[in-house]
Amino acid sequence: MNNRDENSFWKLGVFYYNKQDKRLFPPKRTGLGWTVNFANPLSIALFLLILMVIIFIPKLFIR
Repeated sequence: MNNRDENSFWKLGVFYYNKQDKRLFPPKRTGLGWTVNFANPLSIALFLLILMVIIFIPKLFIR
C-alpha cells in the first residue's frame, strides 16, 4: 500500500495531509490528476496562486 492511500493522511476523506511526503502535488488517491499536500506550506501558497490566477485573469479580459 502506498503512503498516500492510507486513511490517516486524508482529512475528511478528501484533503491530503502528510508531513513526511515532500511532494507539493502528489497523485490523487483515485483517478487521474494530482492533489495538494496541505502539510507543505509551499504547496498551499502555489495552490492559492493558481486559484487567484483562475479567478482574476478572466476579469482582465471581460469588461
